[in-house]
Amino acid sequence: MAGTNKIRVGILGASGYTGAELVRLLARHPHAELRLLTADRQAGRKLAEVFPHLSGVALPDLVKIEDADWTGIDFIFCCLPHGTTQQVVAALPRRLKVVDLSADFRLADPALYAQWYGHEHQAVELQKEAVYGLTELNRAAVKAARLVANPGCYPTSVQLPLIPLIEAGEVAADDIVIDAKSGVSGAGRDAKQQNLYTEVSEGIHAYGVARHRHAPEIEQGLGAAAGKAVIVSFTPHLVPMSRGILSSIYLKLAGGASAEDLRDTLKQRYADEPFVRILASGQAPATRDVRGSNHCLIGVFADRVPGRAIVLGVIDNLVKGASGQAVQNMNLMAGFAETLGLEQQPLFP
Repeated sequence: MAGTNKIRVGILGASGYTGAELVRLLARHPHAELRLLTADRQAGRKLAEVFPHLSGVALPDLVKIEDADWTGIDFIFCCLPHGTTQQVVAALPRRLKVVDLSADFRLADPALYAQWYGHEHQAVELQKEAVYGLTELNRAAVKAARLVANPGCYPTSVQLPLIPLIEAGEVAADDIVIDAKSGVSGAGRDAKQQNLYTEVSEGIHAYGVARHRHAPEIEQGLGAAAGKAVIVSFTPHLVPMSRGILSSIYLKLAGGASAEDLRDTLKQRYADEPFVRILASGQAPATRDVRGSNHCLIGVFADRVPGRAIVLGVIDNLVKGASGQAVQNMNLMAGFAETLGLEQQPLFP
C-alpha cells in the first residue's frame, strides 16, 4: 500500500463522534482518500448536513452498509456500536485491512468478552487474528496486521503510563487504583437521558462503578506486562466537558524505585515517540493541554504516603483515545509515516 499514491478509505458508522473525527483527521492526510461513508439512520444525506463543521470537505454521500460497494476500497475504519461489529467485519472481503474502534475485538479471550458484554462472541476465529492496537507498545504487530482492535479511551490513558513501569518491576501490579474522568463525548452521540445538558452540567458523577467494561481491557494489558493476572480498582467519572480524559493512578512502589525512577523509566521508554510526552517534576498534565491532538501527557509525583506514587495520564478521548490512534495504526498498517494526518498541535484555550 505504501507504494501507491492514495489509500482508499471507508468509514462504517461515519455519523458518530469517532466517525466525524476520522473525517476531520483524514481530510488533511496526504495519502488517504475517503471513498465510502456509511450511516444507516442518516443514509442518503451528506455528512456536512449532519456535521456542518465538515462542510468544506469533499465527501461521498452517506449510505447504508448493505449498499456499500467494496470494490474501490482498500481500508476500513469500523465505528459501529459494541456488539454489532463482529459479524460486520467477518462479512467484509478478506483483502480489506480493518481498524475496529468498537470493543468487539479488544478482549483476546472470547469467554471474557461474553462475561462482560452479555452475549457470545460472534467471530471467534477472526478474534484469533485481531491485534490490539496500542500503537507505541505494540508497533511491530500492528504493522503486520490485517485486523486491529483499537484500544478504548480509558485503557489508553492508563496503559501508556503503567505498562513500562510494570515491566520494569518498579510498581506493584497487585496494588493499583485508577480514578478516571472523561468528557461527555465518550458516551457517543445517541440521545440518552443521562447525557442531557441538565443531567451532566454543573456536576460530576461516577458511573460503571466496579463493573465498567474497560476494566478487563486494562487488566489484560497490565497482566501481560506483569506476567500474571492483574486486578485493578477502576472507577470512571463523567465531567461536564466535551473532550478529554484524565486518569489519576495511585501506585505502590516496588524494587526500591522512587517516583523519579518512574519518571526516568517513562522518559527512556518514550524518548523517541512523537505523541507521548513525560512532564517535568512537579508538573501536572491537564485535559486542556491535549485538546484536539493525538498527544498523551504523563505526570509523575511522589505521594505523601511513603513508598507510593501518583501517575497522571491525559489524552483527548476522541483523538488519542479513538480516531487519532486509529489513524496512527492505519499509517503503520499501510507503511506510511506514523504521524501523517496527526500533526495538529493541541488547541488552547
